[in-house]
Amino acid sequence: MALHIKKGDMVEIIAGDHKGSTGKVLHVYPDKQRIVIQGHNIAQKHVRPSQKNPQGGRINVEQPIHISNVLPLNPKSSKASRVHYQLNEDGSKRRLAIDGTEISIVRKAKS
Repeated sequence: MALHIKKGDMVEIIAGDHKGSTGKVLHVYPDKQRIVIQGHNIAQKHVRPSQKNPQGGRINVEQPIHISNVLPLNPKSSKASRVHYQLNEDGSKRRLAIDGTEISIVRKAKS
């Protein structure tokens, strides 16, 4: 299934405990339809002592949230916006906000 969110996008959370906040997408899991947003949905994980973490203890881990709970930010207005795709004559595909502002190029034209 094609997703409207890509790694590195700025998104706004529209549902859940962090509703209204924005963040950068760190990971996208398309098979599970989940994404990880920097600084949001943080849980504490208990870790045993190891060479990497000799003290052990608790660490903060960002948990994934469902992709339907976020919308990408429109770069022009900095507000959340739905997206649609436009196929150009040269074969390139662009991702656009509803008002027509380009969010990113999805696929470049074949040379």
